[in-house]
Amino acid sequence: MLQLMVALGMAVLVFIGHSLGAALSTLLGGGVAWLPSVLFAWLTFRHRGALQARNIVKSFYRAEAGKFGLTAALFIVVFVAVPPSNPAFFFGAYVVTQLVHWLGPWLLHRPSRT
Repeated sequence: MLQLMVALGMAVLVFIGHSLGAALSTLLGGGVAWLPSVLFAWLTFRHRGALQARNIVKSFYRAEAGKFGLTAALFIVVFVAVPPSNPAFFFGAYVVTQLVHWLGPWLLHRPSRT
């Protein structure tokens, strides 16, 4: 959810400060980073419980392969079907959205109250 909020927030800020084309490029870049993360989370966390340990491990591998494949496919679709009007905003939004994914647990870390 944090990735989605950041991607949408960047698109709104770019729309206000630049143009609709730049905002669309930003939204597409954020979407290319966000959608594979959603797929990964859905595929990975379908199984629960200690008895499902083998399925959980298998799902991690499948989810990572699916995430990589979907990312490649989305890049191809974006550049073929809807070429971004501003590649700098597209790649910038992609990188920032990925950084939110990697830094999210650290950014949301709350100290324990023990």
